[in-house]
Amino acid sequence: MRIAMWSGPRNLSTAMMYSFAARGDCAIWDEPFYASYLNMTGLAHPMADLIISSHESDAERVAARCLGSDKAKKPHFYMKHMAHHMISGVPLGWANDCINVFLIRHPARVITSYAAKRENPTLEDIGFAQQQALFGQLGGVVIDSHDIRANPSAMLQLLCTEIGLEWTPDMLHWPAGGHADDGVWGAHWYGAVHQSTGFAGAENPLPELTGDYAKLEQLALPYYESLAKVKLGRVISNDDPVPPAT
Repeated sequence: MRIAMWSGPRNLSTAMMYSFAARGDCAIWDEPFYASYLNMTGLAHPMADLIISSHESDAERVAARCLGSDKAKKPHFYMKHMAHHMISGVPLGWANDCINVFLIRHPARVITSYAAKRENPTLEDIGFAQQQALFGQLGGVVIDSHDIRANPSAMLQLLCTEIGLEWTPDMLHWPAGGHADDGVWGAHWYGAVHQSTGFAGAENPLPELTGDYAKLEQLALPYYESLAKVKLGRVISNDDPVPPAT
């Protein structure tokens, strides 16, 4: 099974990657297209030069590996993808042979967390519009990081059932200190999750943003709310019909 987990930054995506790695039957790949994204855009990200020099930056080669056999020869291949890395010129056809899952998080939380690591994010940086566009193109399953943190066992069991993967409680814990397959960018972005051995507890109330960050939240919110309508575990009332994710 090939699983493409589509996220934006600061979405619980690294913890989810560690969770699937902890199963023992999943090889993982951390943000395969990050180096090609930086190489093609020239964006000034933390550690950009090191990322490009340390990882494959040819998008065509990365796409081919997405469909190739994983190096660990394990039954399942879990790929942690950032939706905003899929810019014009980056192949996407490989994703049609994957189970596509979309990991969402409220933009107020994403913006607060992202800005602590890289100031003045834009809508392009945080990936909400790209997530919705990819979901419209690929279909798949939507799951909310807020729900995972509130009840990791229940939500991961629900996800495994939805994608046809056997559930194991091994997904709830992993060793502290990171993973051998982390991208080099982990040194900048993964500090908190490297100290963790499992999912953090339920989140606090939403942060209240001001100024440009509040404006950015309002731009991102419609994309988040659109995907949240079809997320796993959502209770739908009779007067609020929502078609299931395909």
